Amino acid sequence: MQRLAERQHEFAAALLDPARAVPRGLVGPDGEPSLKRFSVYRNNVIVSLIEAVEAAFPATCRIVGQEFFHAMARIYVISKPPVSPILLDYGASFPKFIDGFEPAGSLPYLSDVARIERAWSEAYHAGEAVALEPEALAAVPDDRVGDIRLAVHPSVRIIRSRFPALTIWRMNVGDGMPEPVDLDAGGEDALVARPAAEVDVRSMPEGGAEFLMALADGETLTKAATSGFGASPRFDLAANLAALIGAEIFIGCSWAGPASQGEVACGI
Repeated sequence: MQRLAERQHEFAAALLDPARAVPRGLVGPDGEPSLKRFSVYRNNVIVSLIEAVEAAFPATCRIVGQEFFHAMARIYVISKPPVSPILLDYGASFPKFIDGFEPAGSLPYLSDVARIERAWSEAYHAGEAVALEPEALAAVPDDRVGDIRLAVHPSVRIIRSRFPALTIWRMNVGDGMPEPVDLDAGGEDALVARPAAEVDVRSMPEGGAEFLMALADGETLTKAATSGFGASPRFDLAANLAALIGAEIFIGCSWAGPASQGEVACGI
């Protein structure tokens, strides 16, 4: 007799593979195996997963059209079934899947648009945190400003693209209107965060991504600024810092005090 785990594995595998026979022991009201009944159930499961992917990537779907998207998503759900009962988590690997999906090769920016959409979902469901008050930074002694470390909100995501993916995403969400885009115009970095009730998606200036990523890695303001200037000579430290504070991206500030004191919070 099959063990329960073996039966469950056989059942799950058959759900996603139309070539498989009805799992052993699965019968209809007449006590006989029923391929038609199981096929209906199998189709409903696959359709539900495709709809879940479509709901998570609406701009990606709009760009390629629903027919193409459903065909692409069907292959994805069959090859990458959920590993969690929480469908909100499903689709994390979809942007990477698009990278290797040959029929989408003529749209090299598509996976980056999908990454922005995934970042939006992750930001929306990220933990809550209270934004740092600007007064906390104003209280930092002048000789310690370069030493401060800024903690980043847990919802923050940075999506980098060698294409204008953010522009394309904006044209394909909500009331956006698609227009011709010069794919050779250069890449865009997108900052996705939800410091308050709504997810905010904004463009990052040159050097801004490197600057914020360094801060998120725990680097001091001086080292993070060096990363920003290293990425672009046009990096503006004051403008970037002011914009990030205004966007409520930071939730904490500290600097290394004496060995006996450890990290000192800004304003103390």
